[in-house]
Amino acid sequence: MTQTPTTGDDAPTFSVALADGDVSAFDLEDALGDGPVVLAFFPGAFTPPCTSEMGALQDHLDEFRDAGATVYGVSADSPLSQNVFREREGLEFGLLSDMGRSAIGAYGLEIDIDDLGLIGVANRAVFVVDEDGTIAYDWVAEDPTNEPDYEELLAEVKNL
Repeated sequence: MTQTPTTGDDAPTFSVALADGDVSAFDLEDALGDGPVVLAFFPGAFTPPCTSEMGALQDHLDEFRDAGATVYGVSADSPLSQNVFREREGLEFGLLSDMGRSAIGAYGLEIDIDDLGLIGVANRAVFVVDEDGTIAYDWVAEDPTNEPDYEELLAEVKNL
């Protein structure tokens, strides 16, 4: 498995599908340069911890936007499932569908959650990528049911 990048490393780039009500192509390189990019990897849509995390990011979305940041959730779910999840949960930010595990693999986050039958999903993690493509903040859960410290995350984004 690829080593997980940390603060100061170049952010691995990737191309996946973007679910934002529609489905389109997304390339991380194209998203850089317009302010920080927050990549919130999560195991799976519709699960309680992931729903809680995405809801918390939505609750802080105006603050992230005020800081110039763009937020994306990243999971191995299909973009069609992600769009249903976005609508059901009232999420106003895009979700990145990594069904091929290219981003999950590049960030060293692939895990199995055997008791739920989830194989090759993303561990819960958050990376903030600055305009130059450098990781400015990283957090990786020791247990995928844990959530990040949203106030710490927001403070790091505001410091960029």
